[in-house]
Amino acid sequence: MDGKEVTLLKKALERQKKARRQAEMILEEKSQELYDTSRQLKDTNARLENLLSEKTSELEGVFINIVDPYLVMDINGQVIRMNAAAKQLLGYDHTKEPINLSQLVHPEYLEYTKESFKKLYEVGTLKNYRAKIVVKDKSIRFVQVNSSLIYDKDRNPIAAQGIIRDITKESEVEALLSEQKKQLDIIVENSPLGIVLTVNSKFIRANKAFANLLGYSESELKELTVNAISDPEDEEVSQELHEQMIQGKLENYSVIKRFIKKSGDTLTTKTSVSAVRDPEGKIAYEVAIVEDITKEKEAEEQIKASENRLATLISNLQTGVLLENEDRKISLTNQMFCDLFEIPVSPEQLKGADCSNAAEESKHHFKDPKAFVKRIDEILKSRKLVLSDELEMKDGRILERDYIPIYNNGVYKGHLWTYNDVTIRKNYKTNLENQKEKYWSIIANMNLGLIEVDNKDVIQLVNQSFCKMSGYSEKELLGQKASEILKVHEKNLIEEKGKERLKGKSDSYEVKVVTKSGQTNHWLLSGAPRYDETGKVVGSIGIHLDITAQKNLELQKEELLAELEESNKGLQEYAHIVSHDLKSPLRSISALATWLHDDYKDLLDDSGIYNLQMMQEKVEGMEKLIDGILKYSSIKSETLEKKPVDLNQVVSDIREIIFIPDHVSVIIMDPLPTLQADATKMHQLFQNLISNAVINIDKSEGIVSIGVTEKKDNWEFYVRDNGVGIPKEYHDKIFKIFQSIGSGERSTGIGLSIVKKIVDLYQGEIWLDSKVGEGTTFYFTLKK
Repeated sequence: MDGKEVTLLKKALERQKKARRQAEMILEEKSQELYDTSRQLKDTNARLENLLSEKTSELEGVFINIVDPYLVMDINGQVIRMNAAAKQLLGYDHTKEPINLSQLVHPEYLEYTKESFKKLYEVGTLKNYRAKIVVKDKSIRFVQVNSSLIYDKDRNPIAAQGIIRDITKESEVEALLSEQKKQLDIIVENSPLGIVLTVNSKFIRANKAFANLLGYSESELKELTVNAISDPEDEEVSQELHEQMIQGKLENYSVIKRFIKKSGDTLTTKTSVSAVRDPEGKIAYEVAIVEDITKEKEAEEQIKASENRLATLISNLQTGVLLENEDRKISLTNQMFCDLFEIPVSPEQLKGADCSNAAEESKHHFKDPKAFVKRIDEILKSRKLVLSDELEMKDGRILERDYIPIYNNGVYKGHLWTYNDVTIRKNYKTNLENQKEKYWSIIANMNLGLIEVDNKDVIQLVNQSFCKMSGYSEKELLGQKASEILKVHEKNLIEEKGKERLKGKSDSYEVKVVTKSGQTNHWLLSGAPRYDETGKVVGSIGIHLDITAQKNLELQKEELLAELEESNKGLQEYAHIVSHDLKSPLRSISALATWLHDDYKDLLDDSGIYNLQMMQEKVEGMEKLIDGILKYSSIKSETLEKKPVDLNQVVSDIREIIFIPDHVSVIIMDPLPTLQADATKMHQLFQNLISNAVINIDKSEGIVSIGVTEKKDNWEFYVRDNGVGIPKEYHDKIFKIFQSIGSGERSTGIGLSIVKKIVDLYQGEIWLDSKVGEGTTFYFTLKK
């Protein structure tokens, strides 16, 4: 190692020693600062302890004389001192275990407590702080605290003191009263009866039911008096009762009272008024419960009217009525009864008359007088219901008599006699029997098969045609159960229809029947219930028509329809294939024409270029025609979707996709409805009509307006333009496919035929109103 290197090492060692001495000096300075700080903290802590000791001594006497729970806590809420009452309330002893007051506060009151303590530190006092705390035994207490800060000699807060009062019972009572008030308010407000509170006839409070009954708001009622809205005719009775209540003779009363509603109508009520008196016995206020009895009063009037109508009805009945009480005194009769028995007085004069000897007095009217009297005695003795008792009169009339005994809770109260002159009906019945015999021979030989069965399905009668249809003889069928001898495929259906007959229902239906020879035939069966003389269902009648030939034709028709459907599917597929095959050469022609134009436009004259453009237009027209045919052929009801379609949006979309010149405006005059329809078809419908209108406008300012009118069963739309118009002779022609008027270059003749087909699918109609030179309006309907 040479001298140069030694010199360098010595210098490096010297620098390290200097750095080390500097570090030691810094360390000594910091250690001294730390020591000084530690001593200052010890001195401060000693002063604080002395100060607290002094304050504790000062407060010692106070603790002895305070009865309420009292405690002292430091700034962080740690209890420093507490008296016996505080220990008993909280269950804690700070001398045995540390206690922090913030830990006792119920979670619901934490935020409120933080805000309150913040106020304590800012103001120095806290009055009437109320909170819910959880004491040591986990029970909940409501407390009220009044507290203040304790300061040192430099007015720095070092602790807080406070008196705690247990208000748990008070809080429970307040909560209970509050809950009861809420419940009472709910009952009053939701009562179906009107409830009002008045003082000296002034409204103090009214519930919703009363306000709704009269049509006033509660605030409006408070500006009124009871007398102001009462019917003046009721005031005398109400005032008299009210005076008695003021004098102490009544504590409450009820009255039928009419109020004048805000609308001016009269409300009839049952009003019950009760007095609430003060300690001196004077009326402090009155409570009224108001019940709307308008409907009850109307019902009473209707009952009275009904009784009058019933009396009038009985008086004018074409049936003789005689009502006797249990003593055989007449309670009610009518003019027809008097006429039937030639009684020369009015029904009113007969009321109260004794009928004990009436049979003897009137027996001379009857063909067999003795039998008449004897039968009446039998009926009155048995007191049982008798219907349709037949009586023959001497003059040839036939009467039908009913006897109806009247019982009330099992006690006999009299009886009702009714008499009907059935002479015409009896004669009619005799004639009917004759007619029945007359027409039976016709029924027996008609081409319709007739069968009668009883309620047990036993065959009672068949005609010759039914025997011929079934292959069985009359002898083989009579007395047999129809469901067993006749082999009907739809046995369950026959049983169901039999049950329907018992309910009195008639209907028609088809069945397949195997005849006696084994041949399967189709019958159309029309069934109806069969009644006896009393109207009771005793069986059913069936009329049968052999429709085998017609059913065979229907089967053939269904087969043809299935073949036609298959054929239509094939044609549809063929149309798509042909359209593709047709479009291919058209595209080729269009491309060749484009190439010719691009390659030879400099060599061709104007006529050649024009011809090439015409070729392009014809190709485009041919493509539109093919597309139109495909659209027309694809419109079928089977493919229709059904979802909400907003026609306003449809028109808006069409405005964006079709070419509309700047001078033409498309306007929706009325908001269009949202229909349950096929969105694509609605788009095609409106696009074709709007496009047709736009291209046929020749005015400098064109307007296409769209509107709608709602009808009972459909929507009626219109699309109106101010274009060239359509001559009358073309109005029917334009809706046919490949038919158009005007410039053939712009029209394929398919657009309006598509419109017509879509309208037909939605069971609508389309027509137009047009004047040449003025414009055209297309109207169409769509079924709702």
